Amino acid sequence: MFRLMQGFFGGGLQPSQQAIILDTFPPAKRGAAFGVTAVATVVAPVLGPTLGGYLVEHSTWRWIFFINVPIGIFTLFVNAYLVQDPPGEKKKRARGLDYVGLALIVVGIGCMQVMIDRGEVNAWFSSPFIRVMAVIAFLSIFGAICWLLTANEPVVDLGVFKDRNFAVGCLLIGAVGALLYAGSVLVPQFAQQVLGYTALDSGFILSPGGVAVIVLIPIVGIAMKFVQTRYIIMFGFAFMGCAMFYSSRIAPDIDFRTLVWMRTLQTAALAFLFVPISTVAYLTLPDRYRSDGSALFSMFRNVFGSIGISLSTAAVTERTQSDQAQLSAFMTPLRQGYNLLIQESEHTLRSLGRAASMVHQQAVAHTYQTYIKQAQVLAYSNVYQYTALLAFLVVPLCFLISAKTAQGGGGGH
Repeated sequence: MFRLMQGFFGGGLQPSQQAIILDTFPPAKRGAAFGVTAVATVVAPVLGPTLGGYLVEHSTWRWIFFINVPIGIFTLFVNAYLVQDPPGEKKKRARGLDYVGLALIVVGIGCMQVMIDRGEVNAWFSSPFIRVMAVIAFLSIFGAICWLLTANEPVVDLGVFKDRNFAVGCLLIGAVGALLYAGSVLVPQFAQQVLGYTALDSGFILSPGGVAVIVLIPIVGIAMKFVQTRYIIMFGFAFMGCAMFYSSRIAPDIDFRTLVWMRTLQTAALAFLFVPISTVAYLTLPDRYRSDGSALFSMFRNVFGSIGISLSTAAVTERTQSDQAQLSAFMTPLRQGYNLLIQESEHTLRSLGRAASMVHQQAVAHTYQTYIKQAQVLAYSNVYQYTALLAFLVVPLCFLISAKTAQGGGGGH
């Protein structure tokens, strides 16, 4: 229930933040404004695991939640003092709450998330529960679209998607969310579950990526004045694809420095994506659609981010099982390599003074552990290859951005 409350009250923060930028800054300065906020938006998920790991190791896990209380109180007073409605905003008639549209969206996205989260555990569509969740999700989302297109005062106006740049921007930011959050989960999960790192050490793997983003975002902001924004976005996704493909070269004996370098490259690519996409998405959007656009833009990033987390973790589980099945063909005395490995392990155990009667059993157990670890490493490698493919597939979508509005100068003129 408290987790639901976090989502309910926190869900409106990101759209409000973007709406404030759109209301406060003219188009020529929005790129710089998005650049400043992007530091927080991109760096926070990178630094969060490090801080969380420190709190878990040196204090109680409850401080992961307590630490937000003073921050929330501080921002409450700062917002009350600094944030003001733009001229004419108070004169607008408040839109009534669309309970039907809101309910359909909540049920549809909620059931879809449950289906994706629990699909691997429940054997996907062979499970009646997953099938029910899939049907409810489809009917609710389809019903929500129909309702929002016909209602007099819908909770969000889907007319925003008539703007091509905004529609493409939502797809692109959705892909960014999926890649960002999937990578943020895969790295610490691999470090802790496969390599045996502590929560703090796995957090340190993510931290240098935040520094890379802070350094690169101002440079990208300058580049946007001279290079078509869509080309910068294309480079960002291509860079991300190369970084993910490089990360697929992980191995059981990979060292800490290489892991840091892999994650830093992944995160650095975000500097070429977040600000340019945000700038282009709102560049030609009419003022009357600002609030609806901010809500949908944030929703795409968050929903696709959640999907990225769910699918990446499910893919790791599925690929681990599949790779175990493939490697099991080599785990037999009929294979010469297996016999040699057992003999080498037995020789090592004897040299350590282990009892002769237990040497063979311990050697087999050690080999089995190695086999499990190899399957896990292969699974993570496969998932990184999938994410690389996704990043490369998104590159052609950048050509859908209007060339006329993708010129230099903060994203367009």
